[in-house]
Amino acid sequence: MSSKTVVLQLICPDQPGLVSELAGWVATNGGNIRHADHHTDAGAELFLSRIEWDLEGFGVSRDSIPIAVNALADRLGGQAHLSFSDELPRVAIFASKQSHCLLDLLWRTRSGELPMQVPLVISNHRELETLCREFGVVFNFVPTKFESKSDSEKMILDLLTKHQIDLIVLAKYMQILSSDFLGKFSTIINIHHSFLPAFKGARPYHQAWDRGVKLIGATAHYVTEDLDNGPIIEQSIAHVSHRDEVDDLIRKGRDIERIALARAVRLHLRSQVMVYRGRTAVFA
Repeated sequence: MSSKTVVLQLICPDQPGLVSELAGWVATNGGNIRHADHHTDAGAELFLSRIEWDLEGFGVSRDSIPIAVNALADRLGGQAHLSFSDELPRVAIFASKQSHCLLDLLWRTRSGELPMQVPLVISNHRELETLCREFGVVFNFVPTKFESKSDSEKMILDLLTKHQIDLIVLAKYMQILSSDFLGKFSTIINIHHSFLPAFKGARPYHQAWDRGVKLIGATAHYVTEDLDNGPIIEQSIAHVSHRDEVDDLIRKGRDIERIALARAVRLHLRSQVMVYRGRTAVFA
């Protein structure tokens, strides 16, 4: 097993000497830096940094690291996020009837490719219950009729609280979450079956076929109240031709949807994504 590491993500106003300041802080406390990535957004005058170092041998105790990091962020006038490589986030996967993204995520989790736990799957249909049972994952059927949507979302929120969920992944969950829901739980990754910002909304492959595109795409993004317009994490593409019908686009699209979603989830789990000004910096 690889050694345990700490990841610090920091966003602060840009100023001279920040790389030296952060690396020096880790080194002064005896930390061995594994990875260090930085980005300056000149337009916003912001500095973004991701530093990962070994936990073993670090001079600050694990329980005290968050306090020390907050003090560092305050001194630099920024915001920090801290994570530890041995902590496996608890992830709830939402799906409807399509199985390809759910199956892919469960397989990658079981194989150890995705460092997460999946305590439950939530669906507004029953078709995927057998699949979840095969992976030993709790399946929860929560119907989402329009007239009782608020009741359904309350049931879902109760389940998220009960299972101490850190992240939601929408794996072809064909429902729009309300602003009230997003106000209570906002750490959500969605897969959209087009190369956003093109072809938003429903039936994007039909829209793409109508336009005669030569590339189709899939986009994994964070969910916001602005439908299909959240910060983009990952995008994948596939070539298509005039010989392809809509069904061919959908078939090819399933492959790139799986890839884009799995990559996005892994990037998030490894604290390689930083959101700012409605966009992302991805330190891959």
